[in-house]
Amino acid sequence: MPNIKSAIKRVELTRKRTERNKAIKSRVKTAIKKFRLALEQGDASTAEKLRQAIRTLDKAVTKGVIHPNTAARKKSRLQRLFNKTSASA
Repeated sequence: MPNIKSAIKRVELTRKRTERNKAIKSRVKTAIKKFRLALEQGDASTAEKLRQAIRTLDKAVTKGVIHPNTAARKKSRLQRLFNKTSASA
């Protein structure tokens, strides 16, 4: 445990940011999982789930939790998956 005041502050800030980042990453994973589940079940709300997943990814980028290219890659893969299933249906 640090003794210096500024180091104590840093530890606390790091802890808070880690919690926030973990929560945001969890939200992203949940949104993606919900989209994939809706896709498998053939729900009518698949497009809405995709929109929600993309929105969540964009928010994570805005907060600086994930890299913009990572979000772009994930969005591209989700969109491709959606297009593939909607074209075959």
